[in-house]
Amino acid sequence: MAISQRLVDPYREIGVPTSYSWQESYQAAVLETDWTKMQERVQTAESEIHQRRLVLAQDHGGTVEEREALVNAMSGLRILRTDAASWLERQNLGGTMATKLRSQVSENR
Repeated sequence: MAISQRLVDPYREIGVPTSYSWQESYQAAVLETDWTKMQERVQTAESEIHQRRLVLAQDHGGTVEEREALVNAMSGLRILRTDAASWLERQNLGGTMATKLRSQVSENR
């Protein structure tokens, strides 16, 4: 790799992971410790991921790595949604909220 290319993209050679526009909301959902906020975090992340997938579908851009990361992120969010619904049911906060979460999990499969 030429010196000028390293100046333009210094991380390319050492393999620093790429950051994606939707990653911050995904990480917020994954790292959330307050179960009462989990549904909101998951919905925000899913929305941002969905928007990015629409953009990629329209312009055929992105990388194979990002497309794989999107699929993996959605799988992780599906698990979080299921866990949040289970937690709500155990706390007797379930009612319609837990039912709604469970139906959203079923729809996303």
